Amino acid sequence: MKRQLGSRSGRGRRALGLMAAGLLLVGVLPGTASAAPPDPRIGLGAGWLDAQSAISNLEHLAHRDKPAGFVDPANPGNGAYYASDLAFGGKYAFLGNYNGFNIVDVSKPADPALVTSVVCPGGQGDLSVHGNLLFMSVEESRGRVDCGTNPNVGIRFQGIRVFDIRDVLNPVQVAAVQLCRGSHTHTVVTDPKDANNIYVYVSGTTSVRPATTMEGCNNNPATGENPSRWRIDVIKVPVAAPAQAAVVNQPRLFVDSETGRIDGLQNGPQTPRHPSGSTWSPTPNTNACHDITAYPEIGLAAGACQGNGILIDISDPANPRRIDEVSDPNFAYWHSATFNNDGTKVIFTDEWGGGSGARCRDTDQPEWGANAIFDIVDRKMQFASYYKLPVPQTLQENCVAHNGSLIPVPGRDIMMQAWYQGGISVFDFTDSANPHEIAYFDRGPVNADRLLLGGFWSAYWYNGNLYGNEIARGLDVFKLTPSQHLSRAEIQAASQVQLGQFNAQGQPKVTWTPSFAVARAHYDQLVRAKAIGHPLESQVDKFLERAEEFAADGKRSAAVAQLQAISNKLGAPEHQALKRSILDLAESL
Repeated sequence: MKRQLGSRSGRGRRALGLMAAGLLLVGVLPGTASAAPPDPRIGLGAGWLDAQSAISNLEHLAHRDKPAGFVDPANPGNGAYYASDLAFGGKYAFLGNYNGFNIVDVSKPADPALVTSVVCPGGQGDLSVHGNLLFMSVEESRGRVDCGTNPNVGIRFQGIRVFDIRDVLNPVQVAAVQLCRGSHTHTVVTDPKDANNIYVYVSGTTSVRPATTMEGCNNNPATGENPSRWRIDVIKVPVAAPAQAAVVNQPRLFVDSETGRIDGLQNGPQTPRHPSGSTWSPTPNTNACHDITAYPEIGLAAGACQGNGILIDISDPANPRRIDEVSDPNFAYWHSATFNNDGTKVIFTDEWGGGSGARCRDTDQPEWGANAIFDIVDRKMQFASYYKLPVPQTLQENCVAHNGSLIPVPGRDIMMQAWYQGGISVFDFTDSANPHEIAYFDRGPVNADRLLLGGFWSAYWYNGNLYGNEIARGLDVFKLTPSQHLSRAEIQAASQVQLGQFNAQGQPKVTWTPSFAVARAHYDQLVRAKAIGHPLESQVDKFLERAEEFAADGKRSAAVAQLQAISNKLGAPEHQALKRSILDLAESL
């Protein structure tokens, strides 16, 4: 059964609209006219490389302009050189670009260093990394198999490129899998039962290429013979022999289970005009997925599929199977998805305006161009709330929900997210019905007089730091700073999580090694929530302090005794995460 979200009540919509405009009076006593100070993101001065900026609860460690060959100094809005998505492997960040990709050494986050630039045009250029392999999406018909820059000669290429990156100074293309709709994005999916092969789910959203350029491609309707739409492509890649990469399945994830129609989900807007009164842009027509985020450890993926959000069983990676779907009359284009770490929630984004429009104006409701947060209960999605950047942007700034990732703070669900020229927003959705912002960074418009496409395409956490790829400006690196929203211990506990690689559409299961930072993080959360009273609050603090001192002095038995003693006092249900972290720490010493 297809399920659809409803709109908020008029009263709720009005309150959220005031919040988005920065006008909601919080904590104001009756009879007073005082309000919170204006958000410093409002009114930032414009400029390409010299715009004003605003920052809260982050430290800006570094910025690197896009390198030569990936920017047009005479026209920073030249789409042939847009920066796009990010991937990470080891000490390197891999920066996608419409003209190819760049590899940057981020082992010193405050001093990132360009290692290699690879010119290879093809549009978007989204990247993923698996071991020594780099995958690249190619969508535009100007792409050539040999990465050549003259679109008028050579063999056309639209699909997935595979590079060997063992020598980061000289990446070598080892495979190029042609596809009927190219690759707008892709997802690398591992099989927990088979380390010898990986799978790439490909989302092609452009027009179907003619059969003269690839046999079998066609633009048949859903009732016609094997149409090239209403499907995804699954590529199997032998890790030891990537040149053998090939399509092994083209699953029809949108089939109506009752009628068998392959176009069985949403095939256009639910109303003639968008709820804002404007025309639909893009149109929510589910004939492809835009992004699919895979979480192999829990056997699930979430597909943001233009007109629907879908939940997918990937326990057999070669044969993904849809198990749930939702729609929303506010959503113009289901764009991307992010699970929380325990797989009990999923966030979908709506790229209303396609990324090129000003969609964070003070007249835009927070249901439009926003995140929709769902709880996952018995493998079904239940709507919880919306989250949108809580400050208006100008008519000169393209702004809408875009790519982000989790920040692994134990005990909490925290995400950082790019909003194009709305900047970066870090928000907490531990309470899925009440998400709230805890940090941000923003720049003024690229141009003061007209909208030039710019801003953060993606913003991801990787091994203790936050990275953003700016479409027109380049790479930025940040770190979290302690605040009333996030303690030093919580930041330290997150930073102790070290990944070997990270891809935006491939979520790893995060675990935390027992440490004093992890225990302190849980303690700080109880104190912040006023869920631990006196004298227990001060007792836990003191016992943890003593135990850490004993451990530092090599007095293991004394440290363990302190931890076990205080754990015995933690009997309330709300204290169990703290108690478990303390006992795990005692066992690890």
